[in-house]
Amino acid sequence: PPAGFELLYQPEVVRLYLSILTESQNFNTLEAAAGALQNLSAGNWTWSTYIRATVRKERGLPVLVELLQSDSDKVVRAVSIALRNLSMDRRNKDLIGSYAMGELVRNLPSRQQRSSKNLEEDTVVAVLNTIHEIITDSSENARSLIQTQGIQKLVAISKSSQSPRETKAASHVLQMIWSYKELRNALQKDGWNKSHFQVEM
Repeated sequence: PPAGFELLYQPEVVRLYLSILTESQNFNTLEAAAGALQNLSAGNWTWSTYIRATVRKERGLPVLVELLQSDSDKVVRAVSIALRNLSMDRRNKDLIGSYAMGELVRNLPSRQQRSSKNLEEDTVVAVLNTIHEIITDSSENARSLIQTQGIQKLVAISKSSQSPRETKAASHVLQMIWSYKELRNALQKDGWNKSHFQVEM
């Protein structure tokens, strides 16, 4: 039977956190539960690999994606980082790219305003880093990003954000998108060109 730290990595623990994320209305509790899954799924060791698969099998991904709609900055941040870690699993990456991209893009500020929730810099950077992880090694997920009108927001952040960290994170995403040669025709049809994606930092 598992003992010590191994108890943290059992399916029952994942189920417990997911039930908290499903049922709680308390932002602090939601942030803590998402943060726990974020920590358990981080890194490249055996247990975190197991946790990433377990969250998927326990149908936890839709629970996390729904929480991207939260009005709490800290909940959105913790959930974004959890999704980033979970997407290190290839099957998770494909699912998150299909079902979470729209919600992630909605949390980004647009040219006219910060996002409707006015998220903090740390949260915007977390969302951008999650998008970057999801589109890495997946032109299909990058295509999903294009279809959610994400390019417009990314270019606006890279050109006009007051935050160097946001600018850098957005630029990394744009460079990754442009690296997929098979997407360039579609991008150019939408009026984008290389200069939008190769941002000087």
